[in-house]
Amino acid sequence: MTHNAAAEVLRNKNGSEPLMGLATLMGMAYAGIDLAPLGIKLIERALSDPHDANALMDLSTIMQLDFAPEVALDLQAQALRIQQLYRLPAAADSTGIRLLALMAPGNLMANAPLEFLVEGSDITLDMLYLSPELPLPTVLPEHDVVFVAVNESDANRPILRRVESLFKSWPRPVVNAPGRIASLTRDGTYALLKSAPGMVMPQSARIDKRTLEQIGQEQLSIADILDDGDFPIIVRPADSHAGRGLGKLDDRSAIADYLLARSDDSFYVTRFIDYRSSDGLFRKYRIVLLDGYPYACHMAISARWMVHYLNAGMSDSGEKRAEEARFMADFDEGFACRHAEALRIIAERVGLDYLVIDCAETPEGELLLFELDSGAVVHAMDSVAVFPYKEPQMRKIFAAFRELLVKAAARGSSRNEDGYVDRD
Repeated sequence: MTHNAAAEVLRNKNGSEPLMGLATLMGMAYAGIDLAPLGIKLIERALSDPHDANALMDLSTIMQLDFAPEVALDLQAQALRIQQLYRLPAAADSTGIRLLALMAPGNLMANAPLEFLVEGSDITLDMLYLSPELPLPTVLPEHDVVFVAVNESDANRPILRRVESLFKSWPRPVVNAPGRIASLTRDGTYALLKSAPGMVMPQSARIDKRTLEQIGQEQLSIADILDDGDFPIIVRPADSHAGRGLGKLDDRSAIADYLLARSDDSFYVTRFIDYRSSDGLFRKYRIVLLDGYPYACHMAISARWMVHYLNAGMSDSGEKRAEEARFMADFDEGFACRHAEALRIIAERVGLDYLVIDCAETPEGELLLFELDSGAVVHAMDSVAVFPYKEPQMRKIFAAFRELLVKAAARGSSRNEDGYVDRD
């Protein structure tokens, strides 16, 4: 592929409109904007120009946000048949870091949503989709750093292995090594951290549907599956996130009812740990480790054990928001200081430059780990009027992310004359 051919990949063949991207579209949805009129315009664009991959990709994102996954993935596949590479340029009149993200086809959980981290910055983000059907192009856009945005999952594991083999001769610095990402299965994370001091991570075991049925039928004991096994347990389908299919089962009789509602074949089971604070509320934290240094992303407070920021009623409670604001303001001297050794060990053992941690604190004061992930959303979409303390904190994180890329780029080799990296 020549220089001009590679450049052509970065725009549609007739120079149609640029990609809007996930951060823009999700931000609109988050703000309550109806995306249906925009979706209609994108459909009209795609019908008028069969090569308008940007329209198809943006329409796919809207369909995912509108909970139409099958339609969304079909649209994405159509877009990827036209082109694999999608660009979100840096902010106007800025020349900064050129970041190449390696992506996997799939839903919004398939990749780290880097768009939120670079939005409005001097970082140009090129997103290259890879799969067994989408091999690495002969020529890549020049980049200062490559970021493996592919999340750990059954579907993505072959892609991570492929990317790992490519990196043996990759000409630029790599952020988030694919082999390290692949280790972040729930049982793999437990194996990494089970012996670490200052933290609690209950064992996760992956079992098939038949084994779960046998536990419910008293043919097996939960203690046969989990070393620390006892009811209540948490059950979730393998590869599920954001609470999909997540259930707390208080005894074996609850298993049959749980399975009646599930068509999945594989599950993770984990012992439930009651992490309520003394006031009876559950507090869940999202922390991001950037180059090993911890930053607070959010704190959700709820009366329910399954805490998600959107269902915790944070926007409805000034008291909760005030506590979250204090958590962020005092984070370095408070939470991060209390758990400094645990966070250091996590960074060391996991070995990723960018890592998101969902966690809590036990009544005894230990760090309780729920999930370690390279792809959870870190964003600044919350209303500044309602959450005035969050914008400065998120800008701090985005600046740290940029600094991570700058440090990585400093390790890189010199650029090619024509602005592209030949892969022949």
